[in-house]
Amino acid sequence: MKLSFVIPAYNEEMTIEPLVEGIIKHSVPHDIQIILIDDGSTDLTFQSMQKVQAKHPQVKIIKFRRNFGKSRALSIGFHESDGDIVIMMDADLQDDPKEIPHMIEKIRAGYDVVCGWKKRRFDPWHKTFPSRVYNAIIRKIFHVNLHDVNTGFKAFRKEVIQNIPLYGEMHRLIAILASEMGFKVTEIPVEHHPRKYGKSKYGFSRFFFGAVDVYTVWFLSRHSQSPSYFFTKRGLMAIILGILCLLGSLLGFYLDSEQLRYVFLGTVGSVFIGIGFLTIGTGLIAEILRREFAIKQDPSLIEFTAPIKNENGTNTKSKN
Repeated sequence: MKLSFVIPAYNEEMTIEPLVEGIIKHSVPHDIQIILIDDGSTDLTFQSMQKVQAKHPQVKIIKFRRNFGKSRALSIGFHESDGDIVIMMDADLQDDPKEIPHMIEKIRAGYDVVCGWKKRRFDPWHKTFPSRVYNAIIRKIFHVNLHDVNTGFKAFRKEVIQNIPLYGEMHRLIAILASEMGFKVTEIPVEHHPRKYGKSKYGFSRFFFGAVDVYTVWFLSRHSQSPSYFFTKRGLMAIILGILCLLGSLLGFYLDSEQLRYVFLGTVGSVFIGIGFLTIGTGLIAEILRREFAIKQDPSLIEFTAPIKNENGTNTKSKN
């Protein structure tokens, strides 16, 4: 069994060598591939990667021209990986490589995705508290039993990462995307260490973009197969509300001598009706695009296919 490690790094010059040494130590006896992605670092991270590559031929380096973000780095790293199991890790040494055998054991037990749950976390409160709130919301929306959805320490079967699109801050929701596609997802407690070198890249702006991505995943998981239902329902609600406003305006004109006040109500009704028709039109366009680019048979959705048997009991291939 071959293991591929995908490790994005931004300004982590002091951690690269001990991390790689730890991965190699705890990956015996497996054949391994370590993909280090320098995400536009401004320190000596790339030089540290070159140094460790000279000592270990299992290491492959990818260098970005500038900082493109973790999702882009992981996407490129996943594309370059060729292991049976792909493990993503942060480069800050807060995740302990000694947990690697435990994650592999869970994959062998039949799971497709294994998340590392930092049960005892050594991070400042302004990072841990928002993370707990975020994870609680994710559990509520998607009904997944995971305590640490956005952990940077995860292991996957290769077919999982081949079918997960990554952009924006979607790397935080890989486990959710996999679960929505029918893959088996679990988590194990892992040891977490305080940061020794560098500084955290966490910022509150990530919360906003993370919330947008959560809504995007929710919408796609619930309505991607028939988006017109979603838009038409809301469009009709807007049209009905607009008609009620217009009727109220007309009734006011008829019963009240001070009719000017009802002009605004009629205007609002007209706007709601216009928004309703635009929303329905958006749904129809989305439906056309969905059908135009529909995949007749997506291999990622199929877990097992039984061969057709002929009369004498031998397997045969189906004919078109």
